Amino acid sequence: MALTKLNVARGLTGSTPVANGGTALTSGFVNGYTGHMSQWRITSDFSNVANPITSNWEVADTDGYGGLGTAMSQSSGVFTFPSTGIYFIQFIMSCTADNIDGLLQIQIETTTNGSDYGGASEQMCGVSRASDANTFVTSFVFDVTNTTTHKCRFVVAGVSSDTTTHGHSSQNETHATFIKLGDT
Repeated sequence: MALTKLNVARGLTGSTPVANGGTALTSGFVNGYTGHMSQWRITSDFSNVANPITSNWEVADTDGYGGLGTAMSQSSGVFTFPSTGIYFIQFIMSCTADNIDGLLQIQIETTTNGSDYGGASEQMCGVSRASDANTFVTSFVFDVTNTTTHKCRFVVAGVSSDTTTHGHSSQNETHATFIKLGDT
């Protein structure tokens, strides 16, 4: 019973009793919360720095992909959120290097005024051997209080010309995931 009251207080409705006196959530969210989940990917390889990655973005659309809610929009690598809320953003870079490249860097950059971007999240790593396949991950939780001014973009920096960032049009290699966790 206590969990049911807690779920209602959180905006969750519907529960079914389960073993040991607990409950299981059986229906969705209320109080205006609308879910969102989408993935975007780079469709082709590129070399060198991309600050930000401005081209070859697409919504994942193969192998049974399932987004939720209104899609993000993107223009020249700048992502706009479909509604206000608290969003989990994850950026994954897949790369290889022909030689030892040293330090590699990926970033999620955000703005709250529509123009001044800051490095909200960063991952720095190095390639230790030539031809290593590498995957780098960084994430950030972003409070989007205004969809006009709160935006994000993705950066690949600190790489040399012999480093290839991988993209593909039928599977996720370098890609971003957006999940709305709740209302702001």
